[in-house]
Amino acid sequence: MGPVELLHMSVFSQSFSPCGRFLAAGNNYGEIALFSLSAALSPEATGLNQKPVLTFTAHEGPVFSLLSTDCHLLSAGNGEVSAWSWAELTKKNAKPLWTKRPNYKSSLEIPEINSMAVNPSDNSLVIGGGDNNVHILDLEHGAFKLVLQGHSDYIHCVSVREREAEILSGGEDGAVRIWDSRTGQSVHCIEVYKYKTCARPQYGKWISCVTTDSDWMLCGGGPSLSLWHLRSLSPTSIFPLTGCQRQATFYQDMILAVGEGSFVSHCLLGGEVKAQIPCMPQSLNTLQLNTNSTEHRVLTAGGSSSHIDVFTNLSYRAFSLSF
Repeated sequence: MGPVELLHMSVFSQSFSPCGRFLAAGNNYGEIALFSLSAALSPEATGLNQKPVLTFTAHEGPVFSLLSTDCHLLSAGNGEVSAWSWAELTKKNAKPLWTKRPNYKSSLEIPEINSMAVNPSDNSLVIGGGDNNVHILDLEHGAFKLVLQGHSDYIHCVSVREREAEILSGGEDGAVRIWDSRTGQSVHCIEVYKYKTCARPQYGKWISCVTTDSDWMLCGGGPSLSLWHLRSLSPTSIFPLTGCQRQATFYQDMILAVGEGSFVSHCLLGGEVKAQIPCMPQSLNTLQLNTNSTEHRVLTAGGSSSHIDVFTNLSYRAFSLSF
């Protein structure tokens, strides 16, 4: 890859291996890079250990979403999902086990897939993307079994609320829809931009991130990042962050968020921004916490750069991996 491509690279997605020793990252050129965390974190690590052990082209379009199951890495590109064996990838064999394409209305449209989540209760994959629908793939039998229809514009993010058998999706139409994962029916529709405390008309109404933790939901995008109580369906905290937040996650008694701006924001559940930790990329798309290994417990953040920042301690960037 030449210097111009490297200059214009964006990292859109990340996923840690089930053992926690490797990190996979997807970029705007359809490539997936595999980094060895055990090598990069070792006291004897050199610059070479911060480069990928394997890079391969997985899709024609950008890799907007990556996800790991017990033994597979799932990647989403333009209109398709592919599965790769982690055991084979760590041996540097990059051959897809399968590639599936949702049943789109027309064979001409190739909608991008923006987000994926695994629903452990029925071993299914929840897929949201450019055709305005949520598709459910039965991972055991390899067949698409359900289409959730209701959004009027494309879907940016999906999340699974396992205990309640619910799926959440957020889209360009400004709605967060809550679905019954057993029947496929939409049970609630929250139009976040219609709430005065959340609305930011200058940024639009689109929802770029949604995540849940039991009875709580985090969502944001055009509207401010906000914390919602799902039993009362009302916002309890609004976070005064500038720009659109692209990913947020619950961490202990805090919320970590990234988006426009070269930093990871640490917020308290009450709405206060506690700290903003500087990063290398000018804006960030993806944030991941490695909970699969205590030895390699790191936070990684990627965005508008070929670098992925690694935090061994949440309060400062330790080093960067690079494509």
